[in-house]
Amino acid sequence: MPIAVDIDVMLARRKMSVGELADRVGITPANLAVLKNGRAKAVRFATLAALCEVLRCQPGDLLRWEAEDAQAHELDRRSPAASS
Repeated sequence: MPIAVDIDVMLARRKMSVGELADRVGITPANLAVLKNGRAKAVRFATLAALCEVLRCQPGDLLRWEAEDAQAHELDRRSPAASS
């Protein structure tokens, strides 16, 4: 997916755990993990706003667009078959 999620970066900057963020935002740690790991298909604006409020950041600090070609190149580079 061309949208990359950088919640883990903001968590590290704020020295906050996933559990603490989930509690403060009002979502389950499991749902936050789905979002954090880039497996979510959608995010509610209310959830995004709550994340930004708690982490004191902008939506662009949490989400960014990556070209699909760049992702494919990165996957090829990491693939064991690419190194042989």
